[in-house]
Amino acid sequence: MSLLRVGLIGLGEVAQAIHLPTLADLRSRFVIDGAYDPSSSLTELIRSRHAGVRIFGSAEALIEDPAIDAVFILSPDETHSRYVRLAIEADKHILLEKPACLTLSEIDQLLPLAKNHRKVLFVAYMRRYAPAYLAAKAELPPPAEITHVRIHDLISLGTEFMRHSQDILYPTDVPDELRRESQVIRQSLYREAVGQDAPPDLLQAYALLTSMSCHHLSAMRELIGEPSRVLAAQHSNGGWNSAITFDYGHYLCTYQAVVDRIGLFDAMIEVRSDQKRVRIVYDTPYIRSLPTRLEIAERGQDGVKQRILGPFYADAFAHELLTFHRHVLDGTTPKTDLVDFRKDLQLWKAIVERMKQ
Repeated sequence: MSLLRVGLIGLGEVAQAIHLPTLADLRSRFVIDGAYDPSSSLTELIRSRHAGVRIFGSAEALIEDPAIDAVFILSPDETHSRYVRLAIEADKHILLEKPACLTLSEIDQLLPLAKNHRKVLFVAYMRRYAPAYLAAKAELPPPAEITHVRIHDLISLGTEFMRHSQDILYPTDVPDELRRESQVIRQSLYREAVGQDAPPDLLQAYALLTSMSCHHLSAMRELIGEPSRVLAAQHSNGGWNSAITFDYGHYLCTYQAVVDRIGLFDAMIEVRSDQKRVRIVYDTPYIRSLPTRLEIAERGQDGVKQRILGPFYADAFAHELLTFHRHVLDGTTPKTDLVDFRKDLQLWKAIVERMKQ
């Protein structure tokens, strides 16, 4: 099955800005066959832009359609676990936007189902498939020689970039009752994860962990392994900023997140030893094919030698979809599956516990 027929659940910002145009570019491997969203204005927009796409009246109908090979779950976070369960039962390949879900109880209900699922279930962490990231893994100093790791997300939200570069439709025709119900469910899941009496700023800090910081924290785990503990974690600015320190035994890893409305994007992972520095630099993912680059500095007899690999213009989302397609053809398990994602949830829980202290 070299050409996968894809059905999309959720046609919001990430679908319009990223997945739909990327799927269209990869037309030799994917065909956009179906779509569902509760907003009729969104479904009409997608119908007008993508000839032949079938609009479904419900997510359930799309998932159950026998012509759909792969379900892309791009809907709000609080719906993910429900749609994953339905897609597993329907024996579909699944591309699941992060976060896979919001709580440990959700993931622990899904894992037994996924264990017997013979199709691909792929959690979409595109930074772990970026060419600069993959090249960095081969350049890292040996683990015993690492002296410090520094990671930061000093960014503005995607809307600050897309309002200048893309015409994203933000619908106003989603029923108010559905919006309220969705918000209640999401807040309930946040409180399950953080604590029933958690203040609003801590809930916001958890929301940022699940929606933005998750990319770099997941990438950190793959690059340098699991931390032995969360040494310190603070949040400020109503939960929109955070500073976290991870204990890796003989070195520390510091993570900093700052979200503002300036309209700048500064995201980086840096691994240092006494002799070498490896740094991955990311630009905003919301403008397609902006480059990532890999910077390497090494101590030499006659001074510091620096190399820059890239800029890599190959899009991280395109690499992600190509990898998903390869796993479908090969019948192999992706590195970003539900078992891997559970480790993210455990890490977020440890971070929140430190923030409470």
